[in-house]
Order: sequence, then C-alpha cells, then structure tokens
Amino acid sequence: MSKHSPRFATVFCRSLHCEWRRLKRKPQDLAMLSWLPVLLMLLMWWMFSAALPGRMPLGVLDQDHSAASRQLTRMLDAPQGVQVVMPLVSSADAAEQLRSGHLAGVVVIPRDFERGLKRGHGGEVTLLHNAQWSAYSGLVQRDVRAAVGTFSAGIELRTRQKLGQSPSQAEAARAPIASRMTSLFNPAGNYQQFLAATALPALLFILSMASGAWVFGTRLRDADFDRWLQQTLPAPASARFSQRLGFALGALLLPWLGLMISAMLALWLMRNAFAPTPAAWGMTCLLLALFVALSLLLGAVLALGTLSLRMALSLCGFISAPAYAFSGAAFPLIAMPAGARIWAESLPLTHYLRQQIQLLGMQAPISLSSKTLLAFIALAMLLVLLLPPLLQHALDKPERWGAR
Repeated sequence: MSKHSPRFATVFCRSLHCEWRRLKRKPQDLAMLSWLPVLLMLLMWWMFSAALPGRMPLGVLDQDHSAASRQLTRMLDAPQGVQVVMPLVSSADAAEQLRSGHLAGVVVIPRDFERGLKRGHGGEVTLLHNAQWSAYSGLVQRDVRAAVGTFSAGIELRTRQKLGQSPSQAEAARAPIASRMTSLFNPAGNYQQFLAATALPALLFILSMASGAWVFGTRLRDADFDRWLQQTLPAPASARFSQRLGFALGALLLPWLGLMISAMLALWLMRNAFAPTPAAWGMTCLLLALFVALSLLLGAVLALGTLSLRMALSLCGFISAPAYAFSGAAFPLIAMPAGARIWAESLPLTHYLRQQIQLLGMQAPISLSSKTLLAFIALAMLLVLLLPPLLQHALDKPERWGAR
C-alpha cells in the first residue's frame, strides 16, 4: 500500500462526485431520487385531502310505507356520514345494488313497522352492509345506529310523557346509566392523520430500499463494477477498510439527500394534521432521517450480498411492499399471530410509525423514543460496517457480474 493512497475523506468525495456524474448521465435514475418521490408524496396526500370520509351511499327498502318509516328515512339521511340515494323496490334490487358497489349499505324497514310501534311491540330495522370494506362498513354502521337510536329514543320519550312523566323523568327512566365516550388524539377520525400520515413513510420505505439496491445493483448488472471502483480507488482489490467504507458512503449520500427531500415534504404536509411540541417535531425529523438511511443501507446490503440486481429488488419488494400491513397502523400488533408479530417487530417501518404516532399524534414525551433512536443508530452502524467486506466480496466474484 502506497503511503500516498487516498484517505477516507478523499475517497468519499471522489465517490460522491462519481455518483453525481452518473445521475446527470441517467435522468431516469435522477428522477427516482428527486421529482418522482415528491410527486408520489403529493399524490398520496391529495388522495386523502377530504380527511373525513362521508356521504356513503345508502339505500332504503321501505316495506311499510308509513309516516314512521318516512320519518326514519329522513333521519337516516341527516348524518354527515351517509346519504340516502335511492329507494329500493325489492330484496333482489337491494342485493344487486350492494354487489355492484353502488350502495355501501341497505336499511330494510319491515311491513307493519308503524303498527308494531303503536301497539308497544317495538320494531326491528335491518342494516345490510358489505363487511368486506371495513372502512365503509364502520362508517355506515355508526351513522345508521345513531339515527335509529335517536328515532327509538324519541318514540320512547313520547310514550313515557303520555303516561304522565315529565321530560326529565322520561329521559332518566330511558337511560338510568349514562355512558360517556371520549375519543382521544384523533376524535374526528381524520383519515389524513390516521392513514395518509402513516402511508407516506411506508412509501418512503419502498423507495429507499429500491434506491439502495439500485446504486450497487446496476453496476453489477452492467458488469462495470471494477471500473466504477477504479474511478475512485487506484487499487480496489488492495484498498483498506476505511477506503472501501468511504467509497460506499459517498455513493449513497446523494440518494439519501434526494429521498430526504421527499421525507421532509412528508412531514411538512403533516403540519396541519398535528400540533406537537417543537421538540417532538425535531425528534421525528431525526428518526425519519435515520429510517431513510436504514432503508437505503438495507437495500445496498441486499444488492452486494446477492450480487444480483433482480434478486435484490425482489427481496426489497418482499420486505417493503407488505410492511405497512404488518406495521400495526391498520391492524393492531397485539392481535397478530406470534410469527407475524415477530416479522413486524423486525421491520424498521413498524418502529418508526409507532414513534411518529406517539410523538405527533399523541404528544408523548420524546424520552419514550430514546430506545428506538438508539436502536436505529446501532442498526445503521452495523449495516455501514457490513458494506466494506461486501464490496470486497463483490470484487472477488467477477464471474457473477453481468447477471440479471
């Protein structure tokens, strides 16, 4: 080894410059790290711009055609979450509209509905809803239950008042024990706060892993891996550990910076959905920067470990694409089987989303994020230390270069 061999900083800067020249020559690769992720972030946020889903189409099959059934139909149309869009003429018509997706639910008011109420026998209203669409189903159930409950309470109060009870006595007799439900942190059920804010990091996870694999995998695919290293290292085969480390980190810096633009845009889009402290915003930014770096490093390790761009991208897709389903944002971790939960806990997305929800949505103290922060730093250091030996491994296997 020559005493004039380049140091870590020199190799790092050369590698960074080499990567910048490559991106200028390949606008598709530059787009993957610059405007395309930004466009995807904006598109994802715009998709949930309504924030509060409402006016789900509801059909009413009125088999009674009475004053009471018409009043109930008007009350069903009152909530913001549902809208009575059509009367139905038969059960077959109701089933067809549900299967076609034109209706989110159907309320069936039976024959003799009003007569049963007048005789004190009560009545039964049936809601048919498509439980395959859980979001639609939950909204429809909530508002139909509220409308029917209000209608039923009004009938009972009028009946008790006719028996001589005062309005206050009738109300107390109707509900002797009152329950109060208080929704915390997202009382309005804002879908931007619940879904979009967690889907953006999931999208970043996919893009970051793919970008890390692409940086090294394309060089292996094009069989110019040694020439690429020689542009930075005069003697790649005999390079020191620190030189190979500088080369790898220099190659990954621009992709990380490009993806961080999208990451900061994601947090900027969330600014109106949350109201945490400045310290919570700062901790979230730090965790997000480490999360993007981890994802990028993981993709790079997969590319250098498999020596195949196709295999690395396949593994990136296998890990990152379904990661959101395992993150606990949509389905609770505590309800998952043991195997699924182990897999979920091994994904960095799960831990980042947990901290983002706690810091931004629940205004938790930043001290609760210290363990995750230290774990991210430790894992990032481990992956960084794996890069130099994996680079040497790739250099020692020239017969694997050019594989698709």
